[in-house]
Amino acid sequence: MDYIMTTEGLTKIYGSKAAAEDINIHIREGEVYGLIGRNGAGKTTIMRMLSGLSNPTSGSFTMFGKSGAEAKKLMHQVGVLIEHPGLYPNLSARENLKIKSIALGVKNKEKTIDEIIELVGLENTGKKPCGSFSLGMRQRLGIALAIIGDPKLIILDEPINGLDPQGIVEVRKMLEKLRDEKKITIMISSHILEELGKLADSYGIIHEGHLLDEFTTEEFTKRTGKFVTVKTSSNEKAVEALKKEGFNDISIDNDHNIRISGALDKTEKIAKTVVGAGIGLRELIITNTSLEDYYLSVTGGKHNG
Repeated sequence: MDYIMTTEGLTKIYGSKAAAEDINIHIREGEVYGLIGRNGAGKTTIMRMLSGLSNPTSGSFTMFGKSGAEAKKLMHQVGVLIEHPGLYPNLSARENLKIKSIALGVKNKEKTIDEIIELVGLENTGKKPCGSFSLGMRQRLGIALAIIGDPKLIILDEPINGLDPQGIVEVRKMLEKLRDEKKITIMISSHILEELGKLADSYGIIHEGHLLDEFTTEEFTKRTGKFVTVKTSSNEKAVEALKKEGFNDISIDNDHNIRISGALDKTEKIAKTVVGAGIGLRELIITNTSLEDYYLSVTGGKHNG
């Protein structure tokens, strides 16, 4: 597996309190990695260490296959948006990007800026000062500033926090475009789990400074996700009959029940198949576990943002 970034025992202590302790994260190249946790859980602390804005108390991380001093030399390949974007409010989007591109020594500045402005959907803002932008537009400009140096990885801390529904959708679609078209790996934190669930390929759950779980969307679906549970008088015969009808993603759970992933809209066909094969159908249950439900089950508490 190609990991663009990993951490090993990454720890940050302030005084006598560990803001993040023994964090082991694995981010695959070309994916969106969602960091989930309440406010104060340690998400921003982790992101600040990974972006070079804060030194870890202990532990280490690798970046692009390099570690230690060699990894720090590659920080120019990491774009960062942590907390609020640093914008010059009296300047336009283009002028803000031009200042950043000069600071980074970007070649062919005008062409690069044109491409990025179009990519983030700010091509119609002209000379309008960004201080008059909506919050969603400012966040998109902040992300544009994070990608101006053509990074391979961008780290975004709560980029959809405070946005209205339209702004959230716009930012999500833009991030999907960065991943799918520009092949940029994205690490993003958010407490809006429903929206993060539409975007991320992998997740890490942070709670009170600890990484409690790490999983891909495929693993999430297998563990919980959306599935139909079937109790029958003969699992072996039922599985055989269901496979003949095209139900292939079938497993037996810990309670010895048949679990069929997906298929939430095919419950009638499942029931007919089982009964039609002369097998006793004792129970059929639809389970649709959300990312938030799973988060709450892992952290064992109320989700308060």
